[in-house]
Amino acid sequence: MTIDILRQFGADVDDGLARCMNNEDFYLKMVNMGLADERFETLRGVLEQKDLDTAFEMAHALKGVVGNLALTPIYTPISELTELLRAKQAGDYLGLYDKMKEQKDKLLSMG
Repeated sequence: MTIDILRQFGADVDDGLARCMNNEDFYLKMVNMGLADERFETLRGVLEQKDLDTAFEMAHALKGVVGNLALTPIYTPISELTELLRAKQAGDYLGLYDKMKEQKDKLLSMG
């Protein structure tokens, strides 16, 4: 993973770097750690089980991770999913999850 790849992906690299004290190596390390978060994989199963409280907690945590790293293309769908779950509104939970996962996989394939 490089800064250029993150920019090409659509991440707000300047914001992400600022949150990491403008330390590029630290930022890239945090991006790699964030993308490896196991909740990305387990959230789908929780959504399929319709455990909305647990799904909210997981989505909210992931929203914080990708938000702090300024990974905007992943942040947008996970943020929408989090807010639907917070309100316990009916919605396309799995569709938003799939959009988020698709963006995450896209970034990983670029790096």
